[in-house]
Amino acid sequence: MMNIIIFIAILLVLVVSHEFGHFIVAKKNGIRVDEFAFGMGPKIYSWRKGETLYRINIFPIGGYVKIFGENPDDVSINGPDKDRSFVNKSKLVQACVLLAGVTMNFLVAWMLLSVGYLSGLPSSVGSAPKGSIINNAEVAVTGVMKGSPAELAGLKVGDKVTHVSFGTDNTDVPSVESLKYFIYKHSTDNIVVDYHRGKEILQTKITPKAGLVSTGPGIGISMDLIGTLKLPVHKALFEGLKLTTNLTKDTFGGFYKLIKNSVTGKGNLAGVSGPVGIVGVVGDAAKFGLIYLLSFTALISVNLAVINLIPFPALDGGRLLFLIIEKIKGSRINPNISNIVNLIGFALLMLLMVVITYHDIVKLF
Repeated sequence: MMNIIIFIAILLVLVVSHEFGHFIVAKKNGIRVDEFAFGMGPKIYSWRKGETLYRINIFPIGGYVKIFGENPDDVSINGPDKDRSFVNKSKLVQACVLLAGVTMNFLVAWMLLSVGYLSGLPSSVGSAPKGSIINNAEVAVTGVMKGSPAELAGLKVGDKVTHVSFGTDNTDVPSVESLKYFIYKHSTDNIVVDYHRGKEILQTKITPKAGLVSTGPGIGISMDLIGTLKLPVHKALFEGLKLTTNLTKDTFGGFYKLIKNSVTGKGNLAGVSGPVGIVGVVGDAAKFGLIYLLSFTALISVNLAVINLIPFPALDGGRLLFLIIEKIKGSRINPNISNIVNLIGFALLMLLMVVITYHDIVKLF
């Protein structure tokens, strides 16, 4: 239950910030905003302030702002309030309104990661900024191979390996190299691995397997020396921006690969998660502490921004594509056509959400 509450809180922050971007830029440019909603479906509660109706809906899986003239009709194009209609504003103003949502998501990610660096963010010793000091460095699991001895033994990403032993041979694990050496030395033995996950101290047994790594037997994990990097304000802001930029590049690359594989028939939903899947990951992140949760929230924020930039109908990127087409052709796209295309796009997105949610539920069993 707590995982669901945390997930809803994260979604509230990210959706409200995204929609607030659209809202405030529209308002500043004299565009009428009729509704501001968190969630989808039937209304739970609403109130009106000025000309805008604020709503909380039953399904906390998104949100929206209803901007006058965003889905143009005769009233918004030629009606008495046409001067306050989105569709009658300049292409530059329309583009700014559409881009404001994703801009807010990038800013939220930047601020969250900057706060992380101010408080102490888990970071790789090898990638630390020059002159900085990383404290409490430990060997952390950064990846677990599916079906590997490590996965079967229960190791997860984020676990910190502290001690390994076999019989009378036991040693602490101060570096990645020391763990690799111990695994190589006991390549056929049932090694006892001590590790901690958040505040939990755990132990498991793992027998290395040949063929998992090119250098010899392995247990099926990737590792890095991870510690806590705490920075002053100016460096925290710079490194937060740098990390946000890198996360954005990686997310664009991931979506490009996913779309490419889908087009070529190689795509699958194994690496895609919807609300149900994310709830589980939120729970794991929360176990490791607040800073991990902030970092995970920043990652979701970047993903939300990138998804909305995809040039697909009903998304901000799709509406931007329509603006570019109108600018090139020098005239407005038939409102009936654009509205129908966006409606179809929205229906397809909802269908995709249902499929992904079903896939998430199946993975639980």
